[in-house]
Amino acid sequence: MNFQLVIQFHPAAAVSFDELVRIEDAIATQLGESASVDGHDIGAQECNIFILTDNPTGSFQRIQKLLQERKPEGTMNVAYRGKGEEDYAVLWPPNLTKFTVA
Repeated sequence: MNFQLVIQFHPAAAVSFDELVRIEDAIATQLGESASVDGHDIGAQECNIFILTDNPTGSFQRIQKLLQERKPEGTMNVAYRGKGEEDYAVLWPPNLTKFTVA
């Protein structure tokens, strides 16, 4: 898989580990063998789910509805980068200009 897709939540309230794992499991089920969920992290003000894929745009489109239904209350950002690259290309929201992982 040549790209890392990152689903990033900035929740309005604390997100439990179990809640994040449930979202991660639903993503893995939805993506099937087309991509691989590669873990997650939870920080004070952001949660990230990492996905390895050869088609970041297609993978995001495949899980976008699921994310809208299951994401924690707050904002969601989605971006990807190629293997070995530092800069991310933003997929969501369309007006986001900078994406970082803390």
